[in-house]
Amino acid sequence: MSDDVPSTLTVAKLKALCILNDLPTSGKKSDLVERLMEAGLARGEVGLPEETESKPEEELQQEEVVLSMEDEDTLTPDVEPEKEVAAPVKADEEEVLEAEILEAVLVEETVIEPVKVKPKSKNAEPATLMDIIKRPQVAAALMTLIILGAGGYYYINNQLEPFTADQLRYGDEMRYTVTEGTFVATEEYVSLVLDQLDSDDETCKIRLEFEGDGTLSITEGGTDQLLAEGSTDRLGAVIAKGGMGSQWLAVESVNSNTLDRFKITTYPPGVLSGCSTFGTSAEGSAQIETKQYTELRERALLSTEADWELRLPSIPADYRGTTVSYGVGGLLGGLDTLAPGLAMMLQPIEIEDLLGNTMIETGALGSSNGWDWRVVGNDEFSNSPAWKVVATHQDIKTYCLGSATMELWIEEGNPWAAKQKVDVIISSSQTNQQDCSTTSQLLNDLVLPEGDLELHHVFERTTVERGQKQLDLGRSYSSRPQANQIQIDDSDLISWGSNGVHMPDESTMRTHTFEQAIQCFDYFQGVAPGAASALDDGGYVWRATTSDTAQGSEWNMSWVNTEETSGWVKFNLTGAPNDTTCEYWERGSFDDPAAHNREAIPSTLNISGMEERLSDANLFGQLTGPDLFFTTDGAYQSEVEVGYLVVVPGGDLNSILSSLASDADGAVSIDMSRSWDGNDGWTNQLNLLADANEGRLLGWSLIQQPQ
Repeated sequence: MSDDVPSTLTVAKLKALCILNDLPTSGKKSDLVERLMEAGLARGEVGLPEETESKPEEELQQEEVVLSMEDEDTLTPDVEPEKEVAAPVKADEEEVLEAEILEAVLVEETVIEPVKVKPKSKNAEPATLMDIIKRPQVAAALMTLIILGAGGYYYINNQLEPFTADQLRYGDEMRYTVTEGTFVATEEYVSLVLDQLDSDDETCKIRLEFEGDGTLSITEGGTDQLLAEGSTDRLGAVIAKGGMGSQWLAVESVNSNTLDRFKITTYPPGVLSGCSTFGTSAEGSAQIETKQYTELRERALLSTEADWELRLPSIPADYRGTTVSYGVGGLLGGLDTLAPGLAMMLQPIEIEDLLGNTMIETGALGSSNGWDWRVVGNDEFSNSPAWKVVATHQDIKTYCLGSATMELWIEEGNPWAAKQKVDVIISSSQTNQQDCSTTSQLLNDLVLPEGDLELHHVFERTTVERGQKQLDLGRSYSSRPQANQIQIDDSDLISWGSNGVHMPDESTMRTHTFEQAIQCFDYFQGVAPGAASALDDGGYVWRATTSDTAQGSEWNMSWVNTEETSGWVKFNLTGAPNDTTCEYWERGSFDDPAAHNREAIPSTLNISGMEERLSDANLFGQLTGPDLFFTTDGAYQSEVEVGYLVVVPGGDLNSILSSLASDADGAVSIDMSRSWDGNDGWTNQLNLLADANEGRLLGWSLIQQPQ
């Protein structure tokens, strides 16, 4: 083809036509035109004038198509800019042409049409851009762009980037559902449940099924909580009492559950042995609100308070109550003490509390609060991406107590688990102990009640609202109590374990003291010789209770001798101790002997010292009131029973306790209880437990049921 034949199309447009017709794009402008002509394109399609007639320049300009598919500046960067002229160009001018990139523009009646390889007639109509797009190779290219563009955008934006757990803020709140809830207790675990309800039913298995809604929130305290501070730096914290009676600043966490479906089934003992497979069911509803107070500076749990209510219309039966624990035991009692962190299952878990500041990404793992956890990868929750974490409680497995696992779904921006699936089985059964060591099995046998305890449930987030200010955990404050302000003075402690017969009393709040009551054993030589002999020959009273009555004071004392034989004696004291005022009632012995270990008995306050502390409304105002233990004058309410308990390690248990803790010394506790019928139609059962060595209140509870 002659180089002097003019083409009104630029190099870029000619190359675009080559691409659409699967032709090479190399060479000069004349090469491109010739190649397109050989492929069968008409002269008008490559910008050449028709041979049969000459059109005016104005019409040629109207037929010119503006279509750009690549950047001319990147095609031939080493050549000079193209000099476009209306007249035919010479060969030496074509060598310096450069492609020019233009945006693809649709003009009315676009006249360029890509054609097939076969020759076309000179009068073929130019195609539209839509015709070009319909070509198979173009459609495939566009589909690829759509997949990589739109589809790729979806993929990238639904992949979770690693992140660390969000810190809690004052005012945070998450609402969630509770589903698939199941609680099963068998054998001795049933007794623990029924004892709390003061029930004498013969039941060997209890099964609870529950579902409902929950709300977990962080209280945002106001300025009225900072009156002792002098500033508002710790705004958001609340005032909370500790077990020593001191006042602290704390974070209040509130977890409320409304269980609209609450079904309880009890199973009686079988005719011959075991438990019957047929039970009696009752359905109703339950509500429980749990408040936890965490001290700001040390992040220590000050107290846990649970208010609960259970309604079973079909029986009918209603129960309600309050349980308060000061940093020990919690709702799971001794089980949480033996396996710390187990209580984390009872509400949506705080992610930072478990994972800390670890970057949440596939393969991340760690241990915290007794739980071993691992991020297994991406998953989906509520149509949104989430990280999935699996956690296993190692202590439960190590000590052969059973198994405890949690599956967690974690989403960015939510400080709690968006979804939490819990499965726990605590069992004394040997069938679950094949892989346990002999020592672990022994611990299981000594610590666990006989039977099984199961807990299963699923929490799922419905909504979450975030507060503004992050918690002040780990930070001090001016009103924080000092150690010397809350500790018991050593001079007030009495060391009586080496030679004492009972815990020192010296009370002025009761009719008779232990010092007076113990004299009655001098008159019980004939009716209770074992007890009298034990106390005369190195034994001591390890458990005792007393209560004032209209006839004097009632006593129940449990003793142990140096050979670890133990028993109990009940009697009444009506005046100064003598053979007539000491009224013997009954005695008995224990099948399981108590340990005798004087060296392990710690120094304690005397009972009167504990009574003085607990009745002080400035220290423990929560124990003073008409439906509590003390009157506003500091005296006992009626029907209050007072007792103490000495617990010492001994025998096989001693070696295991030594492996669990560096200090295997014993403990002495003070307990109080009260039962009465109120004027509101409810029967009340009130209980309290305190540590006599530290003067610390451990907890108290109130359980009510209709009269």
